[in-house]
Amino acid sequence: MAWGRTTLSMAVAAAVFLRWMPHHGWFVGTLVAASAVTALGINFTRKRRFHRAIHGINQDAITPDIASTAAAAASLVVLAGLGIFTVLLI
Repeated sequence: MAWGRTTLSMAVAAAVFLRWMPHHGWFVGTLVAASAVTALGINFTRKRRFHRAIHGINQDAITPDIASTAAAAASLVVLAGLGIFTVLLI
C-alpha cells in the first residue's frame, strides 16, 4: 500500500507543478515529466514487489527492497532540487 500512496503523491506533485507553469514558464514541464515518469515507474514495478513480498512471507524471510527504495529516494531528491532551482532562479 505504501508504494500506491507514493505513486499517488508523485501524481499530485505533477499536478502541483502544472500550476507553476504560468509563473515559472516552460522549465516546469521538466518537473511534470520527471514526477510523472517516477509515478509510472513505481506503478509498473508494483506487481513485482508485491509478488516478492508474498514469496518472502511464504518463505518466512522478507528482505527489504533496497534498490526500489533508493531509486524512489533519488528521484525525490532530484525533484526537490529541480523545484528549488525553479523557484529561486527561474
